[in-house]
Amino acid sequence: MAATEVASSGPDEAAAAAELSRALGRLLPGLEAESKLGRRRALEALRCALEEEDAALPAADPAAFQGPWARLLLPRLLRRLADPAEGCRALAAHLLALGLRRAARPRDALPHLLPALAARLAGPDPARPPPEPCEELRLALVRLLGLAVELGGAAAAPHLDDAVRVLRCTLRDPFAAVRRESCACAAALARATPDHFHLQAEALTAPLMHTITHQHWKVRVAATEATGTVVLLGASKALDDVLPHLAQRLFDDVPQVRQAVTSVVGSWLLDLRDRYSYFHKLIPLLLSSIDDEMPDIRRSAAGLWEQVGLQWQRENEADLKDKLDFASPPPPHFPLQESRPVLGCRELVRRNLSKVLPAICHDISDWVAGTRVKSARLLAMLLLHAEDHATQHLEAVLRTLCHACADEEPAVVSSCTRSAELVGAFVSPEVTLKLLLPLLKRSPSPAGLLVLAAVIRGCPREALQPHLKVLATELAQPHLCQGSESDGFLQNLLLCVQALVSVCQEDCRECGLQLVQVLVTVMAVPGTSGLQDKAEETLASLAAVEKVTGSRDLYRKHLGPLLEGLTASHGSWTVHVAELMQFCVVVTQAGPAVGEVLPQVFPTLRACLQPAQDPQMRLKLLSLLTQLLLRPKDTVNSQGQFHGYLETVVKDILAPNLQWHAGKTAAAVRTAAVACLWALTSSDLLSAQQVVAVREALLPQLLTTLEDDSQRTRLTSCRILDTFLKSCGATSDPDAFLKIYPELLKRLDDVSNEVRVAAASTLATWLKCVGSAEGRAQYQGDVQHLYRELLVHLDDPESAIQDAVLGTLKEGSGLFPSLLVRETEAVVHKHRSAAYCEQLLRHVQATPAAQ
Repeated sequence: MAATEVASSGPDEAAAAAELSRALGRLLPGLEAESKLGRRRALEALRCALEEEDAALPAADPAAFQGPWARLLLPRLLRRLADPAEGCRALAAHLLALGLRRAARPRDALPHLLPALAARLAGPDPARPPPEPCEELRLALVRLLGLAVELGGAAAAPHLDDAVRVLRCTLRDPFAAVRRESCACAAALARATPDHFHLQAEALTAPLMHTITHQHWKVRVAATEATGTVVLLGASKALDDVLPHLAQRLFDDVPQVRQAVTSVVGSWLLDLRDRYSYFHKLIPLLLSSIDDEMPDIRRSAAGLWEQVGLQWQRENEADLKDKLDFASPPPPHFPLQESRPVLGCRELVRRNLSKVLPAICHDISDWVAGTRVKSARLLAMLLLHAEDHATQHLEAVLRTLCHACADEEPAVVSSCTRSAELVGAFVSPEVTLKLLLPLLKRSPSPAGLLVLAAVIRGCPREALQPHLKVLATELAQPHLCQGSESDGFLQNLLLCVQALVSVCQEDCRECGLQLVQVLVTVMAVPGTSGLQDKAEETLASLAAVEKVTGSRDLYRKHLGPLLEGLTASHGSWTVHVAELMQFCVVVTQAGPAVGEVLPQVFPTLRACLQPAQDPQMRLKLLSLLTQLLLRPKDTVNSQGQFHGYLETVVKDILAPNLQWHAGKTAAAVRTAAVACLWALTSSDLLSAQQVVAVREALLPQLLTTLEDDSQRTRLTSCRILDTFLKSCGATSDPDAFLKIYPELLKRLDDVSNEVRVAAASTLATWLKCVGSAEGRAQYQGDVQHLYRELLVHLDDPESAIQDAVLGTLKEGSGLFPSLLVRETEAVVHKHRSAAYCEQLLRHVQATPAAQ
């Protein structure tokens, strides 16, 4: 029956072919017409006939169409591809595409079609413009080439030379659409001729790499996908030349391009014949995509990577039998936010880490920020896969991290910090600290401290505990904790302490002193108020793990050893010495605990406040002592032991610093000493007898400071004298008492009205002391002299001074009223402000003594 059908179909096919040939014979002569219009009309008629199958060209099946197509139509249409008229060339390309789709054996057209396409699209020099000048026509011809390859299949193999020659030119075409179509055609050609394509594949890699950087992202995607197919099916030898270009596309701003690179690399890792030789070059590209900013790319890359690992695991099942049968559990401190890769992925990274790591360590210091960011992220991804296998590469890793953590890009620092945490999680602290601490000792740096803090955060508590004391002691060493005063250095030093407290918790009791020393060092650096707040928070955390209530109790616990260590070198202190600043911080912050260590505090103050010491340091310490004396119950006298050191403060500290010496610095020291004396006398710390002792010891120096150049010093001296007089009166040495008022009278001529008012107030207190003294008659001459001088100042142009002097005269009017009346009446007619004198007289007359 089948033979009958074949026999019956033969005559039918021949008849259809003959009829089709006759119909074409009526249309084809017009293709050779001399006029452009005639050729165009003939081509249009053919197009209508082929597209609409009208009466002019009867319908025929592909077998019947094949003969007339190959014999009559194809040669003439190929000649029209070189027609001078652009419209005729376009119609010829369109008719060729229609004929290929309709013919039964389109592959038979390839020997004629591909050379003709090469003649129109490929010139002798690929860098020069092609023979076909029209962009749209070049696009149509490249599509025609793609159609021929698709329909011809393996039959295109003998014509690879022509096809590749065309693609080498069109892949560099200035028209973006031509490039895109050429990329698709190159991939189709590779798939159509898998057994022969490798002979010509390498010729396409250079133009593809030229296209892969095109400004249109769709062209870059097409070039990337075509590169994947070309390399996979024939040009694996060119992989070394291709990979740098693909790696650059991972920095592309368009996610579709990065997705294409991810898919291509994944396919190579799964299907490339020589993939085992290129694992160390392909794995970094795919792992980089796992950390891409786009979730879709991350998911795609992660899925491909898992397939790669599982496939390699199946292919090497014999080598991995023990590891598969006795799977090791995840490390105990594996990061909670990470999922553990499959065994095949981990083994692939471990076996290739030695080849990949040097390149990453190099690129992480590249001058391009994007390269550094990618390298830092890739390093973290590799460490996550390597786990404890990273130990053998630890020295290089730590050196790289210490360098990269100083990068100006936050993303680089963040990724390197993550890498350091992974090192802490997977590598024994003993090994890590043995390498990292010498690095910090040789060259303390903020980056090194940041790496150390991250390693500590990643370590398990039980693994870190045996090394806690050594680590805390090293942090407290002056060469490290005092290595720099920059904010970055101190901040990272603080991070190390915070990490230790956070990880080790109660275990920090054994190294609490060293950690407090580090925190005090941070707080002692001037100009770091933000860090001081963080340091105080860390102190509170340390106090909590040491089971004490607050930072003051923590200071009390460690105050003795702290001061012992700090004050051991006080003989060589200057204002720039770190121990001085730390001493001030400890004494200021310790609160009531200071009262328990007075035997250490005051000998240090006495030695450092001698006139031969650094003046700036003396200013600093006098200010510190003033702060303490202003709150004695909360500081130096919390235990009621301060009185045993009063003589030291007065005779060994204040008296030497109240002595007059030339120079502005000496004047500043005297001002600070006077302020300290004022804090001592005004704080209710001293009894009356102690005030008398202080006055007797310091009165000569205090009377000298009334003449000081500093207005603040003169003012404070007046107030101190007022306090002395109120506490002691005239009960002590009369000669010393009489020396006071002449010096105060001089202050009534001071340039500062504030000092003059204070002097007048102190004189009023002096007169009150005279009134309460026994045998006040012996002071009559001095009081009369004082009346006379005060009456002069009652005529001052400043009303504030007049009021102050009037108040002083009224205070002393009860001593010798008659003398005051006589002195007043003697000058009343000379005063510009007689009203003050009259007011004074009325006051004197109204007192009982006057009556």
